[in-house]
Amino acid sequence: MLKNDLYLRALRGETVERPPVWMMRQAGRYLPEFRALRDQYDFFTRCQTPELAAEITVQPIRRFPLDAAILFSDILVVPQAMGIDFKMKESVGPWLETPIRTMEQVQNIVTPDVQETLGYVFDAIDITLEKLENEIPLIGFAGSPWTILCYCVEGKGSKAFDIAKSFCFTQPEAAHLLLQKITDTTIAYLKRKVAHGVSAVQIFDSWGGMLSPADYQEFSWQYIHQIVEALASETEVVVFAKGCWFALEEMAKSKASALGVDWTVAPEIARKLAGDKVTLQGNFDPARLHSTPETIRKMVHEMITRFGKDRYIANLGHGILPNIPVENAEAFIRAVVEWKA
Repeated sequence: MLKNDLYLRALRGETVERPPVWMMRQAGRYLPEFRALRDQYDFFTRCQTPELAAEITVQPIRRFPLDAAILFSDILVVPQAMGIDFKMKESVGPWLETPIRTMEQVQNIVTPDVQETLGYVFDAIDITLEKLENEIPLIGFAGSPWTILCYCVEGKGSKAFDIAKSFCFTQPEAAHLLLQKITDTTIAYLKRKVAHGVSAVQIFDSWGGMLSPADYQEFSWQYIHQIVEALASETEVVVFAKGCWFALEEMAKSKASALGVDWTVAPEIARKLAGDKVTLQGNFDPARLHSTPETIRKMVHEMITRFGKDRYIANLGHGILPNIPVENAEAFIRAVVEWKA
């Protein structure tokens, strides 16, 4: 039994004494102990070495009174498992030497046995759960099929992912085949994470906001929806689609337990669009963590008041930035933990 199940109770819509809090990318570059490991091991070595991934996952838990841990990994381990050879290139980020641009390439992509290709992730879950000692829940995650397609087709990060969008619009058959292969792999991957003991899963659609509402339905949401449908009977599912406030009403009709929102939508509008039957998560602007601890505390309390304490998970509107002072991150977390109605 979990000693602190506040996060899970909020996902289930139960009445809580205060909102739970965690931060996207909370095991990250703002922590000096993370940077120490980064200086010793390259990025994917950290992801693919279970002991390192587990250690990084629990680093922020040792420092802060967080209500959930999220497994240290990366969304690109899924395409890697499918034979798409992503590297992490210095000063560039994700890098694919031969981007996916043709139907023939898509047809050659495998839908792998996730136990064989991603076993290191499941081993990391096992080690992390031992370290957590039932204190708080562990979240597993995956990228949305659309977001992964963006990297596969573009071959690297982009401000607009124009090449990826062009691929979808000029070769829709190839795009949908690729999206379905990613979806099938992701479902198997997340189901295996649940079998190994994660308490919830989150789907990150980082680049959903690149699409128009109609294109979002065609190239992103329908595939996320498949994942939600496949997992909802087994675990709590959270969908975070950055820049996709326009889809909240449609998403709220799904079996998702919670919807993440970024800082560009007011809490009141998010509630109105999503209704009162789904938990919302967010949406503090990560850059606002550069404010003073006093300002952060005041703004966090205002955010909770606007969202309401029930059916709400306090979080950032995207991942924490690497140059945020540790004391400011702590101010954010403690502002939630110390909140009183």
